[in-house]
Amino acid sequence: MARMKFLCDAERCIDCNACSVACKNEHEVPWGMVRRRVITVNDGEQGHERSISIACMHCTDAPCIAVCPVHCIYQNDYGIVLHDKDLCIGCGYCFYACPFGAPQFPRQSNFGSRGKMDKCTFCAGGPEEANSDVEREKYGRNRVAEGKLPLCAEMCSTRALLAGDGDLLADIYRERVVRRGYGSGAWGWETAYYGPQTGS
Repeated sequence: MARMKFLCDAERCIDCNACSVACKNEHEVPWGMVRRRVITVNDGEQGHERSISIACMHCTDAPCIAVCPVHCIYQNDYGIVLHDKDLCIGCGYCFYACPFGAPQFPRQSNFGSRGKMDKCTFCAGGPEEANSDVEREKYGRNRVAEGKLPLCAEMCSTRALLAGDGDLLADIYRERVVRRGYGSGAWGWETAYYGPQTGS
Protein backbone atom coordinates (compact mmCIF):
# COMPACT_ATOMS: atom_id res chain seq x y z
CA MET A 1 0.00 0.00 0.00
CA ALA A 2 1.18 3.53 -0.77
CA ARG A 3 2.67 5.60 2.04
CA MET A 4 1.70 9.24 1.66
CA LYS A 5 4.42 11.85 2.08
CA PHE A 6 5.20 15.52 1.41
CA LEU A 7 8.25 16.71 -0.51
CA CYS A 8 9.35 20.33 -0.81
CA ASP A 9 11.97 21.16 -3.41
CA ALA A 10 13.99 24.11 -2.04
CA GLU A 11 15.25 24.87 -5.56
CA ARG A 12 11.69 25.60 -6.74
CA CYS A 13 10.05 27.26 -3.71
CA ILE A 14 9.60 31.02 -4.26
CA ASP A 15 8.34 31.89 -0.74
CA CYS A 16 4.89 32.92 -2.01
CA ASN A 17 3.10 31.30 0.98
CA ALA A 18 0.22 30.10 -1.21
CA CYS A 19 0.44 26.70 0.50
CA SER A 20 0.05 28.09 4.01
CA VAL A 21 -2.74 30.51 3.05
CA ALA A 22 -4.66 27.78 1.18
CA CYS A 23 -4.37 25.44 4.16
CA LYS A 24 -5.47 28.06 6.67
CA ASN A 25 -8.49 29.06 4.58
CA GLU A 26 -9.54 25.55 3.57
CA HIS A 27 -9.55 24.20 7.12
CA GLU A 28 -10.54 27.40 8.95
CA VAL A 29 -7.47 27.12 11.20
CA PRO A 30 -7.90 29.37 14.27
CA TRP A 31 -6.11 32.71 14.54
CA GLY A 32 -2.54 32.38 15.81
CA MET A 33 -2.13 28.79 14.64
CA VAL A 34 -0.67 27.48 11.39
CA ARG A 35 -0.60 23.96 10.01
CA ARG A 36 1.91 24.85 7.28
CA ARG A 37 4.52 27.61 7.12
CA VAL A 38 7.32 28.63 4.77
CA ILE A 39 10.79 28.91 6.28
CA THR A 40 13.59 30.86 4.55
CA VAL A 41 17.21 29.99 5.33
CA ASN A 42 20.16 32.28 4.57
CA ASP A 43 17.65 35.12 4.22
CA GLY A 44 19.10 38.02 2.24
CA GLU A 45 22.26 36.20 1.14
CA GLN A 46 22.29 36.47 -2.65
CA GLY A 47 22.58 33.06 -4.29
CA HIS A 48 22.33 31.20 -0.98
CA GLU A 49 18.76 32.00 0.08
CA ARG A 50 16.37 29.03 0.01
CA SER A 51 12.77 28.60 1.12
CA ILE A 52 11.00 25.43 2.14
CA SER A 53 7.42 24.68 3.13
CA ILE A 54 7.18 22.91 6.50
CA ALA A 55 4.29 21.06 8.14
CA CYS A 56 3.78 17.63 9.64
CA MET A 57 5.92 15.36 7.49
CA HIS A 58 3.89 12.25 8.44
CA CYS A 59 6.98 10.40 9.63
CA THR A 60 7.17 6.64 9.20
CA ASP A 61 8.27 6.27 12.83
CA ALA A 62 6.66 9.43 14.22
CA PRO A 63 8.09 10.57 17.58
CA CYS A 64 4.83 12.34 18.44
CA ILE A 65 3.02 8.98 18.44
CA ALA A 66 5.62 7.48 20.79
CA VAL A 67 5.36 10.25 23.42
CA CYS A 68 1.59 10.85 23.52
CA PRO A 69 0.45 9.60 26.97
CA VAL A 70 -3.20 9.17 25.90
CA HIS A 71 -2.54 7.70 22.44
CA CYS A 72 -4.52 10.37 20.62
CA ILE A 73 -1.99 10.41 17.74
CA TYR A 74 -2.05 7.48 15.34
CA GLN A 75 -1.16 6.47 11.80
CA ASN A 76 -3.72 5.34 9.24
CA ASP A 77 -3.22 2.68 6.56
CA TYR A 78 -1.64 5.23 4.19
CA GLY A 79 0.99 6.28 6.74
CA ILE A 80 -0.76 9.60 7.43
CA VAL A 81 -0.26 10.73 11.04
CA LEU A 82 -3.63 11.83 12.46
CA HIS A 83 -4.93 12.76 15.89
CA ASP A 84 -8.14 12.48 17.90
CA LYS A 85 -9.02 15.83 19.46
CA ASP A 86 -11.47 14.17 21.84
CA LEU A 87 -8.62 12.29 23.52
CA CYS A 88 -6.03 15.10 23.55
CA ILE A 89 -5.24 16.52 27.02
CA GLY A 90 -3.05 19.38 25.78
CA CYS A 91 0.13 18.19 27.51
CA GLY A 92 2.40 19.37 24.68
CA TYR A 93 4.68 16.30 24.63
CA CYS A 94 4.04 15.92 20.89
CA PHE A 95 5.17 19.50 20.29
CA TYR A 96 8.47 18.91 22.05
CA ALA A 97 9.04 15.56 20.29
CA CYS A 98 8.34 16.82 16.76
CA PRO A 99 11.46 18.02 14.89
CA PHE A 100 9.26 20.09 12.54
CA GLY A 101 7.19 21.94 15.17
CA ALA A 102 4.01 20.61 13.57
CA PRO A 103 1.71 20.26 16.61
CA GLN A 104 0.11 23.61 17.46
CA PHE A 105 -1.97 24.69 20.46
CA PRO A 106 -4.51 27.52 20.62
CA ARG A 107 -3.08 28.96 23.85
CA GLN A 108 0.47 29.37 25.15
CA SER A 109 -0.03 28.34 28.74
CA ASN A 110 0.74 25.69 31.33
CA PHE A 111 0.32 21.94 31.07
CA GLY A 112 -3.21 20.88 30.20
CA SER A 113 -4.64 24.39 29.81
CA ARG A 114 -3.31 25.11 26.33
CA GLY A 115 -6.26 23.46 24.58
CA LYS A 116 -6.53 20.66 22.03
CA MET A 117 -3.60 20.05 19.69
CA ASP A 118 -4.00 20.83 16.00
CA LYS A 119 -1.70 19.87 13.13
CA CYS A 120 -1.58 19.07 9.44
CA THR A 121 -3.83 16.13 8.61
CA PHE A 122 -2.67 15.71 4.98
CA CYS A 123 -6.26 16.82 4.28
CA ALA A 124 -7.39 13.41 5.56
CA GLY A 125 -9.66 14.55 8.39
CA GLY A 126 -9.76 12.56 11.61
CA PRO A 127 -11.35 9.53 13.26
CA GLU A 128 -14.93 10.68 12.63
CA GLU A 129 -16.99 9.58 9.63
CA ALA A 130 -15.45 10.90 6.40
CA ASN A 131 -16.80 14.31 5.30
CA SER A 132 -19.26 14.52 8.19
CA ASP A 133 -20.04 17.92 9.69
CA VAL A 134 -18.32 16.88 12.93
CA GLU A 135 -15.13 15.90 11.10
CA ARG A 136 -15.09 19.14 9.09
CA GLU A 137 -15.58 21.27 12.21
CA LYS A 138 -12.75 19.56 14.13
CA TYR A 139 -10.19 18.78 11.41
CA GLY A 140 -11.19 20.57 8.22
CA ARG A 141 -12.13 19.16 4.85
CA ASN A 142 -11.28 15.52 4.09
CA ARG A 143 -9.90 15.81 0.55
CA VAL A 144 -8.29 12.36 0.66
CA ALA A 145 -11.73 10.74 1.07
CA GLU A 146 -12.78 12.70 -2.04
CA GLY A 147 -9.82 11.21 -3.96
CA LYS A 148 -7.87 14.48 -3.99
CA LEU A 149 -4.42 15.51 -2.82
CA PRO A 150 -3.83 18.05 -0.03
CA LEU A 151 -4.78 21.56 -1.13
CA CYS A 152 -1.37 23.03 -0.23
CA ALA A 153 0.34 20.84 -2.84
CA GLU A 154 -2.34 21.53 -5.45
CA MET A 155 -1.94 25.30 -4.93
CA CYS A 156 1.84 25.33 -5.40
CA SER A 157 2.41 27.16 -8.69
CA THR A 158 6.03 26.04 -9.10
CA ARG A 159 5.36 22.44 -8.03
CA ALA A 160 7.93 22.84 -5.28
CA LEU A 161 5.55 21.22 -2.81
CA LEU A 162 4.47 17.74 -3.82
CA ALA A 163 2.22 15.27 -1.99
CA GLY A 164 1.39 11.65 -2.65
CA ASP A 165 2.95 8.19 -2.67
CA GLY A 166 6.44 8.46 -1.15
CA ASP A 167 8.01 6.16 -3.76
CA LEU A 168 6.59 8.21 -6.62
CA LEU A 169 7.77 11.46 -5.02
CA ALA A 170 11.27 10.02 -4.63
CA ASP A 171 11.32 9.16 -8.34
CA ILE A 172 10.17 12.68 -9.28
CA TYR A 173 12.81 14.31 -7.08
CA ARG A 174 15.53 11.96 -8.35
CA GLU A 175 14.64 12.93 -11.92
CA ARG A 176 14.77 16.64 -11.04
CA VAL A 177 18.21 16.31 -9.47
CA VAL A 178 19.55 14.38 -12.48
CA ARG A 179 18.17 17.05 -14.83
CA ARG A 180 19.82 19.80 -12.83
CA GLY A 181 23.10 17.92 -13.04
CA TYR A 182 24.00 18.65 -9.43
CA GLY A 183 25.34 15.41 -8.05
CA SER A 184 27.58 16.57 -5.23
CA GLY A 185 26.89 20.21 -6.07
CA ALA A 186 23.35 20.13 -4.67
CA TRP A 187 22.39 22.88 -2.22
CA GLY A 188 23.57 21.99 1.28
CA TRP A 189 25.90 19.20 0.13
CA GLU A 190 29.12 20.80 1.37
CA THR A 191 27.61 21.76 4.71
CA ALA A 192 26.11 18.31 5.25
CA TYR A 193 29.11 16.25 4.22
CA TYR A 194 32.13 18.46 4.74
CA GLY A 195 31.11 21.04 7.29
CA PRO A 196 31.72 24.79 7.19
CA GLN A 197 35.30 24.42 8.50
CA THR A 198 36.85 22.39 5.68
CA GLY A 199 34.94 23.78 2.68
CA SER A 200 35.88 20.83 0.47
